[in-house]
Amino acid sequence: MSEPMLSVDKLEVVYQRAITALQGISLGVAPGQIVGVLGTNGAGKSTLLRAISGFHGVDDARVTEGTIRFEGRRIENGEPHRNTRAGIALVPERDKVFPNLTVAENLSVPVASSGSRADMSRRQALVFHHFPRLGDLRARTAGLLSGGERQMLAIAGALMCGPKLLLVDELSLGLAPVIVSDIMQKLVQIRRELSLTMIVVEQSAAVALAVVDYGYVLENGRVVLDGDATRLRDHPDIREFYLGQSSAGGRRSYRTVKQYRRNRRWYG
Repeated sequence: MSEPMLSVDKLEVVYQRAITALQGISLGVAPGQIVGVLGTNGAGKSTLLRAISGFHGVDDARVTEGTIRFEGRRIENGEPHRNTRAGIALVPERDKVFPNLTVAENLSVPVASSGSRADMSRRQALVFHHFPRLGDLRARTAGLLSGGERQMLAIAGALMCGPKLLLVDELSLGLAPVIVSDIMQKLVQIRRELSLTMIVVEQSAAVALAVVDYGYVLENGRVVLDGDATRLRDHPDIREFYLGQSSAGGRRSYRTVKQYRRNRRWYG
């Protein structure tokens, strides 16, 4: 088995020097994998991505214990621009694009300070190949794009950095299922053609488990279950609490799930 591209070991992240958001998180991402991080709102998924990318400092958070290694080098509490230059690009959950800039201007921002004009042209041609709709809209102001087009532009902007590891936070949020499915398949295609490694954070387990190779489930800042996509799809707790299916195959209401008391262990 190849060495992991990314290794997170016993990670703890604290906000405002008082609030523990992640506790003892450990995970590994092999080169070329798409790894999913699943969990409900507030589980710590976005915090994990921001800690890996270095952007957690904007939320007054800090890694207080544990390590993050990227290609063997420790990067915890590293500066975002250094992690980006090392090959890590984040597609954030919020503030995905610059709404007052055009599509083309949004794509020029990530490489304006570090890439040559030739690099920018080559990478722009690449993202227009994967997202031809953006090529058609290159002169349009980003604030006038649809939700799906903004998501495509956010991913394209990250690709302009020439990453080795792409971090995608809550791709499906606020988008119609057909658009989510299309963009997810684009990610699979991009992974294959560019040999990219990806971590995809999702509340929707159904969306993530359709494309990931391996997944981790977070609850209250801890990993409570992990496994390949097949194992997670078949696990009774995943089916009931994240896919909305009871053991009889029917869909359970949110209220029923909230009131249900789990008596079995996650790792059972």
